[in-house]
Amino acid sequence: MGHGDHSAIDLMRTLIKLVVFLCIFGGIGAAIYFPSAKYLRERNKPKYRLEPVVEGDITLNVNATGTVEPVLRVTVGAVVSGPIEELFVDFNDHVTKGQLMARIDPRLFKAMVLRDEAMLQTRKAELQRAEANLQQAVNSEKRAETLLTKGVSLISESELDVLKFTRLAAAADLSVAQTAIQQAQANLETSQANLEYTEIRSPVDGIVIERKIDVGQTLAAQFQTPELFIVAPEMDQRMHIYASVDEADIGLIRDAQSQQRPVSFTVDAYPDQVFEEGRILEVRLSSKEEQNVVTYPVVVETANENTSLLPGMTANLSFQIQRLDKIVKIPNAALRFYPPDRKRVHPDDRAILDGVETAKKDAAGRDAGSQNATERADQRRKGRLRHVWVHDGEFLRARAVEAGISDSRYTQLISGDIHSGDQLVVGEQIK
Repeated sequence: MGHGDHSAIDLMRTLIKLVVFLCIFGGIGAAIYFPSAKYLRERNKPKYRLEPVVEGDITLNVNATGTVEPVLRVTVGAVVSGPIEELFVDFNDHVTKGQLMARIDPRLFKAMVLRDEAMLQTRKAELQRAEANLQQAVNSEKRAETLLTKGVSLISESELDVLKFTRLAAAADLSVAQTAIQQAQANLETSQANLEYTEIRSPVDGIVIERKIDVGQTLAAQFQTPELFIVAPEMDQRMHIYASVDEADIGLIRDAQSQQRPVSFTVDAYPDQVFEEGRILEVRLSSKEEQNVVTYPVVVETANENTSLLPGMTANLSFQIQRLDKIVKIPNAALRFYPPDRKRVHPDDRAILDGVETAKKDAAGRDAGSQNATERADQRRKGRLRHVWVHDGEFLRARAVEAGISDSRYTQLISGDIHSGDQLVVGEQIK
């Protein structure tokens, strides 16, 4: 065997060794690459947060804030002036109608009563004197007329005229005396009334929620009626809550009032307690505009038998507009979810994304104020047609649904190809 043959054999052996080495190295690389690639795919594969479609109840509420106030505030004032001599009630006291609450110093008013009583007695005495004078004048005139009738010439016609006009003057004096008695009686009644006004009495049954005077304070009622107390009747039975409701919700509130829907609320004083005995008493027509927002006053009545609710408390109200029982409902988060990457969406459903994006561009390019009433109504109706997403293998699939009323967590499913128990995508898991 020659030298050339040995060289060829060595070259073949080298090539065989190289091929074997490459096969072994390629096998090792493949053994490492494919599991690693699978691991990386699984690692980079998006993971979604899912929530199920469930059955249950759903309630549509309109929320608002309001202020708790008594059903009625009765201001107790003073008609007469003078210093406060005594106080008989204080804050939070229960009072009954006619109960004595305070007394103004009555000495001046008692003196006025005594003065007017004396004046009345004087006028009555003057009346008696006027009656006597009239009777005397009548008698003198009659005697003179009798003498003339008998032909006795002891009295002349001029003297008879004097007697006649004396009788008329006496009758006038009697009328003046009678009128003076009426005037004196009226003055006396005024003084007696002012004396009674020195005793401040409650006009209603209720609770004293404010006292604005102290003993020794002088009242000046000539210029303006001073306020002494504020009494809240029936505060231990019921209270009113005055809320301001946006004009967009006032139609729903009026519907709830006609259906006698309940109103629940909380107050900061009892954050864990829900008051559920409220009812819509009145939707007032007097609108109010603040910062281009129009609101209407809504009065809610609620029981307050244990006097838990106090005037001035802030109430957070929930007006029940509609309630549905045993329905299929969708998590609100599922309706808000929008696939961030169209590559993860099944090719058959990518047109839905294009439609959503087009609608967004149209909405951004056209101001809602430029739409007519029909277009705005159609837009609201179309707003009930939505899409939710389910995880199907490597892709997301869309499901068309018609949404109904909503609460804070769920929305009513009116129609759509999903059922109770289906898992809907609500977001991506944070890695």
